[in-house]
Amino acid sequence: MKSPTGTTVNMQAILQSRGDSALQRRIDVLLLVLGMFGLWAAGSLWLGVHALPYPWTSLARLGSLLADPGFYPHIEETGKAFAVALVLAVLGGTVLGILLGIRRLAGDVMEPVLIAVYSVPKISLYPIILLVFGLGISAKIAFGVIHGIIPIVLFTMTAVRNIRPVFLRCIQVHRLGPWAAAWQVLIPAAIPEVVAGLRIGFALTLLGTLLGEMFASQRGLGHLLMMAIERHDVTLIMALAVLLFAFATLASLLLLKWDQHLRKGWQRGD
Repeated sequence: MKSPTGTTVNMQAILQSRGDSALQRRIDVLLLVLGMFGLWAAGSLWLGVHALPYPWTSLARLGSLLADPGFYPHIEETGKAFAVALVLAVLGGTVLGILLGIRRLAGDVMEPVLIAVYSVPKISLYPIILLVFGLGISAKIAFGVIHGIIPIVLFTMTAVRNIRPVFLRCIQVHRLGPWAAAWQVLIPAAIPEVVAGLRIGFALTLLGTLLGEMFASQRGLGHLLMMAIERHDVTLIMALAVLLFAFATLASLLLLKWDQHLRKGWQRGD
């Protein structure tokens, strides 16, 4: 039987270990950021500032952009198109993934088709997107959706196929209909894998939205990128790249934390 003193020592050791681990993660992140800035500065020295501006120059340009009120309508335009595209990709990808996961034959037929479509350069489809949706925000949304929906479909389909048999027996025992089974059993059971697919779909939807803005838009971050490319404004290109990189990294970290939390919950449930 452990004494109270021994239990206290063990708890202190656990807390100390967690603190050391958190400190080590912060140090690793700091070293990674410093290393990236070091490589960036070395690349600027090697290639020249006309090809790759220094990090501090790009950050200063980003600061001036954020201080300019005229910059925020571009952020708002991109944000609206991206948000709608992401919602459609998540909802459509989850529904299609569940249907293809339940109907194994349909899933076996469609999986190679989806992978083949996924491998096609999406930019080659943009003229068709423009013909169907025309110029405007709808074309950007559609281009974002076709980039992000397929990974979510594939991850969700795999998750539904790998659901434990006990959940399927619960559906049969309670005689749940298709919608009730999906909402009460299949979606909760597949959520961890759906979130994993969402991490990939998030980045690809953002990429598709930006590409849509680069070729047929008068506003948005993609439009600013294209204008900077045409003017060879490398500092603006790098400033926008830093902004997009920071946003995508933060979102990816939040989704990763959510994914880890869900998987820990599943492990405790087991």
